[in-house]
Amino acid sequence: MALLEVKDLVVSYGAIRALHGISFYVDQGEIVTLIGANGAGKSTTLRTISALQRADSGQITYDGKDITRASASAIVHQGLIQVPEGRRIFAPLTVRENLEMGAYSRKDKEEVAASMEYVFQLFPRLKERLEQAGGTLSGGEQQMLAVARALMAKPRLLLMDEPSMGLAPILVEEIFDIIQEINAQGVTILLVEQNAHMALSIANRGYVLETGTIQLEGPAKELAANPQVQEAYLGGG
Repeated sequence: MALLEVKDLVVSYGAIRALHGISFYVDQGEIVTLIGANGAGKSTTLRTISALQRADSGQITYDGKDITRASASAIVHQGLIQVPEGRRIFAPLTVRENLEMGAYSRKDKEEVAASMEYVFQLFPRLKERLEQAGGTLSGGEQQMLAVARALMAKPRLLLMDEPSMGLAPILVEEIFDIIQEINAQGVTILLVEQNAHMALSIANRGYVLETGTIQLEGPAKELAANPQVQEAYLGGG
């Protein structure tokens, strides 16, 4: 049974239909990527899974349970955590306070402390800036903080929305290395990413989204070799 299954998902913003009945799944332990141009419906898909946007119809199943109508807080408590597009850190709060906000749903203080140590191993720079306001960090550091804050919630499934957006190429590589490390530690990942080349290089499988419909799907290596994908998203053959 898939950890996450989306069936016939339809989502609209007023009169504008954003998703036209898409279906896909994510198995335990995978990295699955959704690629596509701006406005294809990638972020809408993640927002709907996280209950930040309501579906018109269709079904979302997580760990065998129907979560289509669940609240956003109930979904977080089940270990389904999103790293939002644009980082959305709490700028006035310190790095430490941002991380503590990520763990708000957890009561196990010793395990929370262990999670804090784990994120410092992944992101040593955050430990150096622990008492610094989040808003004073560089763009790359803010992205690291957004990922670290999500990890503090102890996710089983991590939804990542454009983690490389606005970052210098060297930082993009670092973030993608960290995504692979998180996955190696047992966290399943659904990755929305405009940098299709990087996304397909680390994913097990992928789906190509165009104007709210899934046009192509398959193993990441096959998609990366597909002439249509190369032409549209990888800068030619």
